[in-house]
This record gives sequence, structure tokens and C-alpha cells, in this order.
Amino acid sequence: MWWVRVGGEGAWGMAGRRALGRRFGWLWAAYAVSAYGTGFGFGAFPLIAVLVLHSGPAEVAALAAAGRAVGALVAVPLGPWVEFRRKRPVMVAMDLIRFAAMMSVPAAFALGRLTFAQLLVVSIAVAAANIAFNAASGAYLKTLLPPEDLLVANSRFESTTWTATVVGPPLGGAAIGMFGPVTTIVADAVSYLLSGLSIRAIGGTESRPARTGTGRLRAGDLLEGWRHILTHPGLRPLFFNAIVVNGLIMASEPLLAVLLLGDLGFAPWQYGLAFAAPCVGGLIGARAARPLAARFGQHRMLLITGALRACWPVGLAFVGPGVPGIVLVIAVQFGLVTCCGLFAPL
Repeated sequence: MWWVRVGGEGAWGMAGRRALGRRFGWLWAAYAVSAYGTGFGFGAFPLIAVLVLHSGPAEVAALAAAGRAVGALVAVPLGPWVEFRRKRPVMVAMDLIRFAAMMSVPAAFALGRLTFAQLLVVSIAVAAANIAFNAASGAYLKTLLPPEDLLVANSRFESTTWTATVVGPPLGGAAIGMFGPVTTIVADAVSYLLSGLSIRAIGGTESRPARTGTGRLRAGDLLEGWRHILTHPGLRPLFFNAIVVNGLIMASEPLLAVLLLGDLGFAPWQYGLAFAAPCVGGLIGARAARPLAARFGQHRMLLITGALRACWPVGLAFVGPGVPGIVLVIAVQFGLVTCCGLFAPL
């Protein structure tokens, strides 16, 4: 179990007892509360779409894809907007946007006015806010810590992510069974509010980034950005790797939700357990990333774990009903997330 101590000499966690400072402790606390809220609310939108709105595979797939697709388009103007602004106010604003968007779902449900269109709009808003938040938080982390501490910090974030994913979904599924389908969405929304308060508590001063050039986004700037990625010997393969591997992994998510919750009749807690239990592997991977990189080399470990990620999802084609189906999902996901837990910090 990871934990954070804020104040005094610094913060400690699963990735080691190396102190990274009070301000990093608050940033980690913000990340942790948001991660646990997201874990608790795992699969909430497809679950509501299937069980409440009786949506089919095409609608659930559209729900999963729309947010990411529109969010990716919005990321184009958001990048320059974030670059020339103080990062902490951006992060707080994105947390408040995510809180308001998520809370609109239980409000509409309580009034009997929840629709699939609203789920789509909320998904898009949260996806866009996620992109802006992640861009700002990544840049802000580099201002808090020297380069030699970034792997330690990222390993702690990764450990927190997988711990939250292990604990959150089964508890969220049980909460849905006891208190209703929007319970976990309320918890997730509140976690964004608490994250914003933690970021506000970091304190200190942050200078406004200096502007270079006109500050306006032009077509030539976009082409230059793509040219930089596609001609960089390190960024190019990582970029295409992320598109191909993550895209194929995520493509199965909405279909599995319909299959497990609809066709195979899994209960919400079983659905959560099938995806949460394997995340122990992600925690193991995050813990092992640093020592394995030190022993075998970072590039070699990237190659090995990156290749292994692509092998596991094939097993999901053979999922069936009952206990054997749950066991198979857990086994496949365990192998996949262990490799992801190793690859991401590296």
C-alpha cells in the first residue's frame, strides 16, 4: 500500500523512501485522490449506457470513441494555450470543469432526463479537460523536480494508478449494487474537486512562461510539430508504438463491456473484479521498472515490455460465461498490465 506524508521533509511511497519534497507531496496527493476516484468509477459510462439506457455495441463503442476523438482534435489548440500559461491554474480549472461535467450526469438521472447524448457530451468535455490537465501537469512536474528524480516520481504515480485500479473497480461495482448506477460517477466527480484543492495547496510562486513569436497557432506550426515528431529517431517509434498498441488495446474495451455486462450477464462487481484484480501486475511492473532498467538497460526493457504488450489481448477472443470466463479475463489482463506497468515509467 502506498501513502503520502505532506509536510516536514518530504513524501515517501512504494517506489522508495527518497524524499521529493512537500510540494511534490501535494501534487502526488492530488494525483492519488483523482486516480482512486477514477478507479472507483471504472466503466461507469458504459455500465450506465448498457444497464440504464439499454444501449447496444455501436452506441457504447461511439461513447468510448467520441471523447477521445474530439479530445484529440481539441488538443491541437489546447497545446499552445497551455504552453504559455501558468500550469497550476490550468490544472485547477480543468479539475473544476471535470467536476461540473461529471456531476451533471447524476443530476439528470435524478430528474429522469438522462440521455445517451448527454453521456456523449460529458465524455467529450472530460476527455478535453484530461488532455489539458495532463499537458499542464507533465510540464509542472519538471519545474518541481530535477531530471534525476523524474523516474522515481513517475514510478510513484504509476504505482498509485495501479493500486487505485486494483482497489477501486470492485468497490465501485459493489457500491453500484447497493446505492444505484450513478454512485461511482458522484465519487469520481468529487475526486476531481479534491484534486483541485490539493493542487491549490501546493503553494509557492510560478512565473508565467515567456512568449516566443506571435503566440498564434498557424498551419506551419502544426506541420513543424509533425515534422519534428516524424523525423526524431526516438519520438517517431514511440509515437507509432503508442498509436498502434494503445489503439488496439482500447478498441476492445467497449465491446467487452457489452459482452460481459450484457451477453454473458456479469454483475457489475464481477465486471469490476475482472479488470481490477489483474492490476496487481501493473503495481508489480511499476515497482520493478527502475531496478530492471538499472540492470538490463532502459532501451532493452522498452523493447521487451513493449513487444510483450501486443501479445496478451489475443486471449480475450476466447472469453466465455461463468467462472472460466472471469478467470481468463483476469489472466490475460494480468499479463497485459504487468507489461504496461513496466513500459510506462520507462
